[in-house]
Amino acid sequence: MPAMFTRIFSAALWGIESIPVEVETDVSPGLPSTRVVGLPDAAVKESLHRVSSSLKNCGFSLPLGKLTINLAPADLKKEGPIFDLPIALGILQASGQVGSSEESADCWAIGELALSGKIRGIKGILPFVAKAKEKKARKVILPKENALEAQIIPGVAICPVEDLKEAVQAWTSAPQKPLAASPSFEPAKNALEKDFSEVKGQESVKRAIEIAVSGFHNLLLIGPPGGGKSMLAQRIPTIFPPLSLEEAIEVTNIHSAAGKIKPGEGLITARPFRCPHHSSTEAGIIGGGNPPRPGEASLAHHGVLFLDELPEFRRNALEALRQPLEEGKITLCRAKFSVQFPARFMLVAAMNPSPSGRAQDYQAGRCSFAQTQKYLNKVSGPLLDRIDLHIEVPKPDPKLLMEKKQAESSASIAQRITEARAIQHRRFKDISLLLTNGKMGPKEIERFCELSSSASLLLSQALEELGFSARAYGKILKVARTISDLAGKEKIEEEAILEAISYRTLDRQYWT
Repeated sequence: MPAMFTRIFSAALWGIESIPVEVETDVSPGLPSTRVVGLPDAAVKESLHRVSSSLKNCGFSLPLGKLTINLAPADLKKEGPIFDLPIALGILQASGQVGSSEESADCWAIGELALSGKIRGIKGILPFVAKAKEKKARKVILPKENALEAQIIPGVAICPVEDLKEAVQAWTSAPQKPLAASPSFEPAKNALEKDFSEVKGQESVKRAIEIAVSGFHNLLLIGPPGGGKSMLAQRIPTIFPPLSLEEAIEVTNIHSAAGKIKPGEGLITARPFRCPHHSSTEAGIIGGGNPPRPGEASLAHHGVLFLDELPEFRRNALEALRQPLEEGKITLCRAKFSVQFPARFMLVAAMNPSPSGRAQDYQAGRCSFAQTQKYLNKVSGPLLDRIDLHIEVPKPDPKLLMEKKQAESSASIAQRITEARAIQHRRFKDISLLLTNGKMGPKEIERFCELSSSASLLLSQALEELGFSARAYGKILKVARTISDLAGKEKIEEEAILEAISYRTLDRQYWT
């Protein structure tokens, strides 16, 4: 039997991107043996068992002789069953069971094989198709379950297949015309069945939330159990402006790489709202592993990261949020690699004022001063400094709870936020990657935060008497800019500065 060699392209997931992998197959004379090289993990090594059964059940066979499969580049770790399909196609061509043709050149394939020959969906199909398009692939063969997700990338000749027989037919036939992109983009409407009208009272807290969402500012809610902190936070997505198409593609790409998109799902059109448990590790929050995977902070990109019971989170996990809160990205550096994840989210955190839950418990003797300070100091000063608004959530008045009068709806609040966002979009139209006040840098603050004379005097007095840091000074100006936008004012007045300063005083009340 003459030696035969073939090559087909696939890709390995690395972070939220795909790295091209050449699946090389060689069949040569010798004692029957099979070998997979190129730094495969256990799942890749096991692929030969799946491939062998699926070939047999689809009317094909493993070739006699020495079979070698190389996954190049050899220094990149390959994991998972995603290489089953390209390995099977490579074996069929190298063994002469399927003839080679011009149509199979520059063909990309990915998918997991069942023993019956059926092709199962995989995670990370969106970055895979994007990479295939970048490399000018002639056609892309992928699981039918992932077809809707793959259509998000326009201009690619994708071939969704259900089983190995269909894959062989698609591989040897002329590429189809690129499928149309996903249907016209329609932002998701509020389908959470939650509304701010269900929250009675807490008007000052609702006001702070409205400001936070309008300018994409970070928010800390402090109050006793039962005050409504979680209830309020869970309704924040109902007042958020919808995702733009570009934002939706970014969000979908991250969730695809993390394996969060179910078969049959396509473009994510709703803003993410991530609420990790307080036992989450640092890697679970910011990402990690080998190969690296995005964490909760990246999954909340363009959305909300809600940390309930903030002091209960591990200190290193909280401190790891400093970089994304400042830069909107996470850079993981390890001995052998460096990877970057987008993480431009709005942080909403909630906590109790003491270990027992109530601030007055210290005065009542149920919590010692040392116990309370130990609990509060789990949240560091540098992290607090990065949170724009600190608001106290008091226990609601029982009389308000008994009232049948309905509070303001999410739709009404969202309308004001949309108008404030429109002002910001016009303001920053010539500045790339800047859409909201909360993400302004020092240059933008100096350019767009013009103070009236009385507001300037008030702010200078507050800085002198309260000892705000330079970062807190910038946060106050950004929040005041948002307050002024909600009021429809071009210049920042004294009232806006007063309100912005009021959201920076709780750390002095609780943290000593």
